[in-house]
Amino acid sequence: MTSETAKIVQLPRIADGRAGVRHVFVRDLVLFGSIGVHRHEREAEQRIRVNLDLAVSEGAEPVNDKLNNVICYEKIVTKVKAIVGRGHVNLVETLAEDIAAMCLADARVRSVRVRIEKLDIVPDAQSVGVEIERFNVPV
Repeated sequence: MTSETAKIVQLPRIADGRAGVRHVFVRDLVLFGSIGVHRHEREAEQRIRVNLDLAVSEGAEPVNDKLNNVICYEKIVTKVKAIVGRGHVNLVETLAEDIAAMCLADARVRSVRVRIEKLDIVPDAQSVGVEIERFNVPV
């Protein structure tokens, strides 16, 4: 890696001077969505499962038991439902990228891992899908 491409990411320091990351997650959110390239997938919604893991920088300010000081998983779920509800997408990769971009719009989110699974497509498999990981890298 050259010095131009190597970047050191400085994490905010928590109260005792150490850097910290908090993981906010959503597990096994099952929704109905219009997704897929085949005709039968365009004609009827299908079950999909969404899993998210957001690595969130912890700042020097304490949480103080206030919702505004943390990433709210309820708001994340609401936004995921809105993305799925926008209409048909061909690829699980597209849906995963859209969800990752939404999560990374909050500058406190350092990285996000998004897994999208189609649950009823391959009879011999519990699920098929994709998992991506994306990063907020300061410029």
